[in-house]
Amino acid sequence: MAVTLHTDLGEIKIELFCERTPRTCEVKFTFSLFGFTVLQFNSAGTGKGGTSIWGRKFEDEFSEHLKHNVRGVVSMANNGPNTNGSQFFFTYAKQPHLDMKYTAFGKIIDGLETLDELEKLPVNEKTFRPLTETRIKDVTIHANPFAG
Repeated sequence: MAVTLHTDLGEIKIELFCERTPRTCEVKFTFSLFGFTVLQFNSAGTGKGGTSIWGRKFEDEFSEHLKHNVRGVVSMANNGPNTNGSQFFFTYAKQPHLDMKYTAFGKIIDGLETLDELEKLPVNEKTFRPLTETRIKDVTIHANPFAG
C-alpha cells in the first residue's frame, strides 16, 4: 500500500508495510503537523497525541525486518510498550536506538525534498514546534489492501 501526503511544502509518498504491521497501517492520517527532532502528527492537534481508530492504545508491531536504518522511516510515537495512539513521525536520519521500541510501519519512497524542507523550518527553541504552521492538506491512497 502507498499513500501520498499533500502538505503545504510539497508531497511525500509513503510505502506502508501492511503485511508486517496491519493494525498500525490502519491508523488514520491526520491533518496537523508538529516538528520535533522528527515530525509528529496527531489527531488532537495538540502535539500530545490523540485517540487511535481502535478507541484505545494499541499493541506494538515490531519486526526484525523493519528498522530505523535510513532517512525517511515512518514510525509510531508512543509512551512505552503497547501505547500506540495516533501520532507518527518521520526520521531525519538513521535512528537504530528506536528499533524494537517504536513500530516502524513505512518509509518515504518519493518526496525526500519535502522532508528536507520540513527539517529546515525554524522552530521554537523550547518546544521544538515549527514557527510556521505547516499542514497536511490531503491524503491520496494509492492502493487499499483492507478493501473488501
